[in-house]
Amino acid sequence: MPLQEDVDVQTSLKLLIVLSKAYKSIMDKAVKDIKNYGLSASEFGIMDVLHKKGKIPIQQIGGKILITSGTMTFNIDKLENKGLIRRIPSTEDRRVIHAEITEAGEELFTRIFPQHASSIHGMMNVLTTDQKLEAIALLKLLGKGAHSYDNET
Repeated sequence: MPLQEDVDVQTSLKLLIVLSKAYKSIMDKAVKDIKNYGLSASEFGIMDVLHKKGKIPIQQIGGKILITSGTMTFNIDKLENKGLIRRIPSTEDRRVIHAEITEAGEELFTRIFPQHASSIHGMMNVLTTDQKLEAIALLKLLGKGAHSYDNET
């Protein structure tokens, strides 16, 4: 009979695999949906931040959607070339550049977001609302635990 510690380790490994596969399945479908609107996932994320927050420094956007500064600059350039956002130099600090969604960007985002949200809801709808809330709480706990774990000890 296996020791409880061995069972716990195997269960942790299984959880990582199941979590990874679920994340990949959901993100593959979400990215495919976003591409239907002519945007990359990063572009969509940037527009979402600007739609919700308004004009903000470009440097702050990356932290909100977890992309690097190089990826940020590339995607900001693409969105600006499409006329969906604009760069605005700061009047207080010339090192700071703000990004702001344009009228055309706002129109596009408000048109596509409900469709995208519906697609995400369809994928998540295999769970009840209570199960979704429980999953959110458990995943937050798991993330905090992983963040505070120090395997050097």
